[in-house]
Amino acid sequence: MSNVTHLSPQESYDFLQREPKASFIDIRSSMEYLFVGHPKGAVHIAWIDEPDWEINPNFVKEVSRTVEKKAKSDPKEAPIVLICRSGVRTLEAAEVLEDAGFNNIIHVVEGFEGERDDDFHRSTMGGWRFRGLPWEQC
Repeated sequence: MSNVTHLSPQESYDFLQREPKASFIDIRSSMEYLFVGHPKGAVHIAWIDEPDWEINPNFVKEVSRTVEKKAKSDPKEAPIVLICRSGVRTLEAAEVLEDAGFNNIIHVVEGFEGERDDDFHRSTMGGWRFRGLPWEQC
């Protein structure tokens, strides 16, 4: 994935503050987005969602529409910042977006909750929330 940039949560937040045309997309499931919480300002476009847990067949179209509205320019060139729970799904989604011709994809390393600790808890070792960045939940 040659066009994917890997940034820490803090670096991603700083980038979003500097780049008003960047789209910030949370690709987690609806349940994760609503009940676990999400970064403030993130648009929700699920990569995989309930009830069937299959890849969203409209993912690329939904991202393209969102990016076009935000950047008011060619969505293929505008910056797209992707976040998921721990940083795994964003790499899968980024690959599909790259294959569709998007050229400026940013992957939030650690995701929203980070990896699990020895007690299988998240948000204790890394992630957007752990780093104290702005977030909200329903």
